[in-house]
Amino acid sequence: MKEGQAAASALSAAVFRALESIKPENERVLYDPYTLRFLSGLPRVLLNSRFLLSGRLLNKLVYKALSGMIPGGINYVVLRARYGDDCLNERIEDGIAQLVVLGAGYDTRAFRFSELTDRIKVFEVDHPDSQSVKKERVMKIFGNLPDHVTYVPVDFEKTRLDEQLYLNGYDKNLKTMFIWEGVTMYISPEAVDETLAFVANNEGGGSSLLFDYIYRSAIDGRMKEAEKMRKRAAEADESLKFSIEEGTVGKFLEKRGFRDVKDMSPRSLEARYFKDTDRISCPFFAIVHAAVR
Repeated sequence: MKEGQAAASALSAAVFRALESIKPENERVLYDPYTLRFLSGLPRVLLNSRFLLSGRLLNKLVYKALSGMIPGGINYVVLRARYGDDCLNERIEDGIAQLVVLGAGYDTRAFRFSELTDRIKVFEVDHPDSQSVKKERVMKIFGNLPDHVTYVPVDFEKTRLDEQLYLNGYDKNLKTMFIWEGVTMYISPEAVDETLAFVANNEGGGSSLLFDYIYRSAIDGRMKEAEKMRKRAAEADESLKFSIEEGTVGKFLEKRGFRDVKDMSPRSLEARYFKDTDRISCPFFAIVHAAVR
């Protein structure tokens, strides 16, 4: 993943989480009060504007602008964050000692989950340039970098994850959760396999990995709903490099040292979080949470 691509992805995901968070409490499925503080410039001005009726107008405008290119794209980012939060809560109850956020972007879980501050070591792994911007924002908001968070600079295409994590104090003997959102589709299959191999072979037992991925039918031309996304990616020279055939992620991960694979399809995410609403998720992104065997 190129630095500019990583930065754009992190910014858009943060904006989408903020859009959800400013909705009325009875309408939102995700509340991330810190995300808005990480934004700057026009996005922050618009999201803070009293003339937007608590974000309703802005939500409508942004949803309309993106719906033609990535149907349900904003909803998907919201669902991804919410499902990740729920899984993290479960893992905290299971007694994890470490959280590793791969491709962290503007992830705010280190601040939103008090348990992480008190007793769990957090490693945020990201592209060096994107991470530098994140650290500047954290310093501006909180006045200092948090003691319980270690920032690990990694380019997944060029840098060895194991080397950088161990250099920064990662302990392979501890129960750990890995969260890897919005990255796999932009890096090579070889880079994905290297990361999966690290997780499977460098943990203290009882660890798990959560990541999202794109269906192969969305990038090989079989899924019509993804046509505009493919065209835009080609025009921007941002090719989608990695995908998994729908319904096969269980076998894919079992071959790589994982078990108890929970594959959350777009429909299953909608049924869980969008019940009794007309909201839909993107039809070609899915999320998986699996234990290390």
